[in-house]
Amino acid sequence: MKDGTKADYELLERLEKPYVALTADRVLDELRRQGDATLEGYRITRLDHGLQSATRAERDGADIDWIVGTLLHDIGDGLAPQNHDRFSAEVIRPFVRWDVSWVVEHHGIFQMIYYAHHYGWDENARDAFKDHPCFESCAEFCERWDQASFDPDYDAKPLIHFEPMVREVFARKAYDPDVIREGYVSPLVA
Repeated sequence: MKDGTKADYELLERLEKPYVALTADRVLDELRRQGDATLEGYRITRLDHGLQSATRAERDGADIDWIVGTLLHDIGDGLAPQNHDRFSAEVIRPFVRWDVSWVVEHHGIFQMIYYAHHYGWDENARDAFKDHPCFESCAEFCERWDQASFDPDYDAKPLIHFEPMVREVFARKAYDPDVIREGYVSPLVA
């Protein structure tokens, strides 16, 4: 890389733009792959879980950032099951408000309140973040939209319903300060 010229890097930048423009397509393809199979023991697929979560968020009156963040909160499961929350957050971080990506990044530890005691783990591990401005948002996200969305009988909306939202969010300029709104904590529902 250190031997590249300005012309080399201008060429790479120009050639990379079409690839970057297809990010939403790759994200949607990954969601579709998550519908092909479920993790052992679950009665629904990872896609079904994301669709249920996003449907609940939309029905609660959440805005597009929360809906897309909720849809994609577990998109990292396939490649990074041990740290899927952080992986998923990095996928959406350039395109959504900072509080949405923070919640997605930390939802794994917040979810432990529901099951950690069964493994002898600390169910209150999330308390390490009790002074963070997004603590309540993450707790509410988990309670309202995540932990409740493993129901094989829930009438979730199909992926095609959410595709325009995913495309809109990933069409945004990456890391636009007017989108990211660092420090602003948005309500989960209107």
